[in-house]
Amino acid sequence: MRDLTDRFLDKVAAGPLGCWDWTAHVKPNGYGQIKVAGRPQYAHRVSYELARGPIPEGLVIDHLCRRRHCVNPDHLDVVTTRTNIRRGLSPAARRARQTHCARGHRFNRANTYIARNGTRHCRPCAALRARDRRRGVSCAPA
Repeated sequence: MRDLTDRFLDKVAAGPLGCWDWTAHVKPNGYGQIKVAGRPQYAHRVSYELARGPIPEGLVIDHLCRRRHCVNPDHLDVVTTRTNIRRGLSPAARRARQTHCARGHRFNRANTYIARNGTRHCRPCAALRARDRRRGVSCAPA
């Protein structure tokens, strides 16, 4: 039987920005997949482990190049799930990086509270909304 490294490298092609594009099976979520000991594994995780060793418990792989089918170990970083999300481009990542609310108030301990769903809210803005509700103002005039 062929060595895992040889099988792995047969499924890699050069891509843009120094990426190693996975040319075998790619799941609908964009991540490459390879069978190891008869079990499907994410190709980027296998790549990291072949190059650098085991992934520590509780940590995930972040694609620094933002390309899910890239398996270049130099483009992979072991981080916490929180760090991985914050580095991303999703709406949640953009909100997590926000330093000020929409009205320009700084998010800090003194004027920020965390709602039950985990989102941050600005205390001064909440006070303005409460004042407007008490006065019967529902929205700006059209």
